Amino acid sequence: MRVWCLLLLILAPSAMLRGQTDKAGASGLVLQAKGDGVQIYECGKEHGFLQWQLEGPDAKLLDGNGKVVGKHFAGPTWQLNDGSHVKGRVISSQASPDAGSIPWLLLSAVPGTASGKLAQVAYIRRSNTHGGLAPKAGCEKADQAGQKIKVPYTADYSFYTR
Repeated sequence: MRVWCLLLLILAPSAMLRGQTDKAGASGLVLQAKGDGVQIYECGKEHGFLQWQLEGPDAKLLDGNGKVVGKHFAGPTWQLNDGSHVKGRVISSQASPDAGSIPWLLLSAVPGTASGKLAQVAYIRRSNTHGGLAPKAGCEKADQAGQKIKVPYTADYSFYTR
């Protein structure tokens, strides 16, 4: 059954991103938390043009009761209040059904970066995103280079074992 879950995660990431996991996949759930914060962008040059570039998130991780259980920051990294942490690497992305929102993601845990309560995490899913996309304007002129903007967002984060 665990092999099936791993195959599901690898071969059907879009189903995983939509939250369509089978019971066995759900049994590997380590933590579910709500991210509430901002996506930070900096106006910089890429491919010869100025555009907003993601610097990283700055968000609180909340449990089902709204209690802060950790934080999410650049890396991307998730850290619990007890110091447990894991760093992720994007393996799949899909547009959010909520227009104007950052995409849903499936990430794999970067080997050697997980510790404590998150030590067994193999995959992180970001779903149910609201907000967080960089604006389309405000980063066109040379004098805007280096400016930063914080865009509010929320998302659900689910942490899974193999």
